[in-house]
Amino acid sequence: MSAAGSSVQTLPLARFRLWPKLERKRTLYGFNLEITARCNHDCRHCYINRPAHDTAERQQELTVAEVARLASEVAELGGLWCVLGGGEPLLREDFAEIYLTLKRRGLLITLFTNATLITERHAALLKKYPPRDVEVTVYGVTPATYERVTRRPGAFEAFQRGLRLLREAGIPVRLKAMALRSNVHELRDIIRFCRANTKDWFRFDPFLQLRVDGDPVRNAEIRAERLSPEEVVAVELAEPPRAAGMLRRFCHVLEAPRTGGVPDPTRLFRCGVGEGSFDISSSGLIRPCNALWHPDFVYDWRKGTVRDAWENFFPRVLPRTSTRPEFVERCGACELADLCMWCPANAYLETGELDVPVVDYCRLASARLAALREARMRQDRAGRADGQVGNGPAPGANKNLG
Repeated sequence: MSAAGSSVQTLPLARFRLWPKLERKRTLYGFNLEITARCNHDCRHCYINRPAHDTAERQQELTVAEVARLASEVAELGGLWCVLGGGEPLLREDFAEIYLTLKRRGLLITLFTNATLITERHAALLKKYPPRDVEVTVYGVTPATYERVTRRPGAFEAFQRGLRLLREAGIPVRLKAMALRSNVHELRDIIRFCRANTKDWFRFDPFLQLRVDGDPVRNAEIRAERLSPEEVVAVELAEPPRAAGMLRRFCHVLEAPRTGGVPDPTRLFRCGVGEGSFDISSSGLIRPCNALWHPDFVYDWRKGTVRDAWENFFPRVLPRTSTRPEFVERCGACELADLCMWCPANAYLETGELDVPVVDYCRLASARLAALREARMRQDRAGRADGQVGNGPAPGANKNLG
């Protein structure tokens, strides 16, 4: 007991005794819950969206009672947070029930929404029972660009109204964006808008995932929206905070590219997938991550439990290896692996195979290396001109990677 007679001990967060315990074991922190694949938008680049009034899709969605069971099972395993998304989750007429069910289980909730369906009632609910934050994607900052991406007339005005309601209610909002062929001309303005209106940090993503249902027409639209590897790198390095963050993140590759690949070049999964969280679809299918839809890695929760998926299914399927020479000799031994977007999930969506190199990812890794080397040389020249020594990040560079 302290001198003041209290048995409560205050520790800095870094000294909290929980962290060493978590490092010693595989621990479930939380999960990503898609409560619908339906959306009121028809975005050109979306990997999942189904029509808002898709009856078949609606009928197979998890019920409130099922969400309650799911949340209880996660909480029993120590899960703390839930990313609540879709599709567009606000299409669910029972959204408030689902949201409060998750809150009653003590979960920290991050809500993913396009904000166009936000009403005063939603804002009041979120104000009374605050989420950890709300993440909103910005597709453009003019009606023409926003509605070219979403293919919904009036969507930009609805987005502005929803965002205003959230901000007026004091809801912590974080903004994000996708870099697409349809909005890249407006990307600088989108970034400025997001930084001016976000809670604390902003990110954008220039990588477009193919459809989880393999729809060839929609996949063609996604490919048409993709930027080239060279354009992706130019976008990544055009903004100083993100460029500085990338130089810090990948400095080890610039200084000493790995020449022997990874310790086990036959191992497929190297990203820590399934180590702290899982994804579950609106129909109750658990996967280690949202992009991984190969049938060998999909667990039907309606026929089992979170504990069984976490403690038995994931440990059984995730140590998967491949002896395919094309994979082992190229991806397994690649010195640019840390600059590459390749992973088994993306490879499966692109090629139908888990262990096949993807040429565009190889091009991206090479383009990133060349651009980062040039950025490092410019940084070094600027440092020498200012009388600085070393090749660290520029003074004042923040940790924001976009």
